[in-house]
Amino acid sequence: MSFVSPSQQEIVASLPLHLRPFVAVQDPVNQYTPRDHAVWRFLMTALTRGLADTAHPVYLEGLARTGIALDHIPSIDEMNSCLAKLGWRAVVVDGFIPPAIFMEFQALKVLVIALEMRSVEHLLYTPAPDILHESAGHAPFLIDVDYAEFLQRFGEVGMQAIASQHDHELYEAVRALSMLKEDPRTATQDIAEAEARLTALSNSDEQPSEAALLTRLHWWTVEYGLVGELEDYRLFGAGLLSSLGESQSCRDDARVRKIPLTVNAVEAPYDITTTQPQLFVTRSCKHMSQVLEEFAATMAARLGGAGALRKAIASTAVCTAQYDSGVQVSGVISGLHCDAVGNVTYVQTQGPTQLAWRGKELYGHSTASHKEGFGSPVGLLKDFSRCLSQYTVDELKVHRIVVGESVHLEFLSGISVRGRLESVLRQEHRNLLLSFSDCTVTSLDGQELFQPEWGRYDMAVGGRIASVFGGVADRESFQLYKPLPRTGTPGAQADSKVMEAYAKLAKYCSAVTKLSDAEGQSLLSVLNDYPAEWLLRAEILRMDADLLPEGLAATAMQELDELVVEHEHRRALALVFPGQFSA
Repeated sequence: MSFVSPSQQEIVASLPLHLRPFVAVQDPVNQYTPRDHAVWRFLMTALTRGLADTAHPVYLEGLARTGIALDHIPSIDEMNSCLAKLGWRAVVVDGFIPPAIFMEFQALKVLVIALEMRSVEHLLYTPAPDILHESAGHAPFLIDVDYAEFLQRFGEVGMQAIASQHDHELYEAVRALSMLKEDPRTATQDIAEAEARLTALSNSDEQPSEAALLTRLHWWTVEYGLVGELEDYRLFGAGLLSSLGESQSCRDDARVRKIPLTVNAVEAPYDITTTQPQLFVTRSCKHMSQVLEEFAATMAARLGGAGALRKAIASTAVCTAQYDSGVQVSGVISGLHCDAVGNVTYVQTQGPTQLAWRGKELYGHSTASHKEGFGSPVGLLKDFSRCLSQYTVDELKVHRIVVGESVHLEFLSGISVRGRLESVLRQEHRNLLLSFSDCTVTSLDGQELFQPEWGRYDMAVGGRIASVFGGVADRESFQLYKPLPRTGTPGAQADSKVMEAYAKLAKYCSAVTKLSDAEGQSLLSVLNDYPAEWLLRAEILRMDADLLPEGLAATAMQELDELVVEHEHRRALALVFPGQFSA
C-alpha cells in the first residue's frame, strides 16, 4: 500500500463507495521481483508465438493497444492510458472477489485485474487468479466494439442474476482450494480435504441457480470460447489464451468436441481442475450477445411475478422484489401468497430488509427499521380503477384515505388492511408507502398477516411484482459483500541473491556491445550458484549470442535441456527458442 498513482486515485474516487474497498494497490516498481518479470517474459513470448495462427487476429493487435507489454509485467497505469481510449478502465484486486462484485465492475466498464503474478512453480497453470490471465487474456479483445459491448452487457445481466447459498459455498470452496494450492507451505492433506469439499459441492443434486447458469455461459464464451465455424475456428477465450497446454490440446477435434453456441450451453457444467471435454463455437460477438439476451429474457428480473419470487425463495439469499410502482423490497424473501390464477397477493421477507425506490433507500426504511422482516399486499384495491400509487392526494381523500384517520383498504385478493393512517410517502407524484398504527392485516381466509402489537405497519404500494433480482436495490446503504482478509497467496519465499541474479541478467540483456570477460565470468558464476534455476538459463539465451563470451550460450542451452524434462515446459521452450529445443 506504499504507492498509489494519481491515475489510480482518480479511478477509485469515481467508483461507487461500496466497490472501492475491493480495489487493491499496485506498486509496479516494488510489487514484482526480477524473477516475476522473467516468468512474464517467458510466458508471453511462448503464448504469442504459439497463438499466432490459432488465436483470433484481434488478439495480438489488442495486446499492444491495451498497454500489455511482452517484456515486463504491465502497470495498471500503462493499461489505463490505453483503455481510456476504448472507454474502459482497469483496477487491480487482491485475488478472488465475490462474483456479484466482479459483474458490477464489468457493468461499469471496469476490467478487474488480479494483482498477483503466478510463480515459476505454476508457470503453465495457476490455481489462483493472476495478472497474466486477467490482463493478457481478457483485455486484448476490448478493442473489438462488439466484444466490449457484450462484456459490459454480461456484467449488467450478471448483476441481476439470483444466486443461491450453494453458489456462495461453491465460490468459497474454489477460493480456498486455489489459495492452498498456490501456497508452497500447504500440507498435502489440507489440499486433499479442500478438493474433497469442492468435489462434494460440485456433485450435489442442487438445482443450478440463475447465477450458476449464467456463470456457465460466461465460462463457455469469455473464458473458453471459440469463434468462427465448426471446421474453421479461432481461440478468443481468456482461459485458452493464457494456457499453453490447453490452447494446443483444444484443437484436437477427436478429443475435444466442438458445438455451435446456443443458449443450451448453460446446461453444460464445467470442471476447473481439468481440460474441457467440449467447447462452444460462436459465429461472432454479436451472436454471443444474442445468446446472452435469450437467456436474460428468462430471468426473474425480466419476468417478475410468482415464478420469479419462488426462485428468490429457493435461493435463501438476499434478493429484491420490485413493484410496478418502483418500490423495491430487498431482503431474504421467505413467503408469498397467490390467488387461484397465480397472481401474487402478498410478499414476505425475513430478517433485515431495505425499502428503496429507483435504487435509492427510502428515508427511514433501512435494515435498522425493518430488522425482523417486511410484508405487504400486492394488487389492486376494490372499486379502484387503477393502481393506488397513481392516485393524487385529493383522489385519496375521495376514497377516505386521509392521514390521521382510520382507513380500511380492501384488495381484490381479499386481503384487508385496517388501521390509522400515519403518513403517505410520495415520490414524483406517486404513492409509494402507506404507514399505519394500530394496524391489522388479514388474508381472505382470515389469517392474520400483521397484528397491532407488532408496531408500525408500512405497506408498499403496487399492483404487481414486475421484477425480482439478486442482491439489493441500494448497494451503498445495504452492503452485502465486504472484502475478505488478504486473498493473495504468498508463494515461495524470495531469495534475495536469486533475485539479484535475475536483475543482473535483465541488465545484461539490454547490452549492445560484447560483454567483457569479467561480465561473462559473472554470468557463469550465476549458473554455478543456482544449478536448479532453469529460468535463469532461459534468460541468458534471450541475449544476443554474439555478445556473450564464447561457450556461455552453449552451456546455458545444455543445462536448460537437462533441467526441463516435462513435456509441457519443453513445448514452451520450443516456442520461445524455435529450432533449438524439441517438444
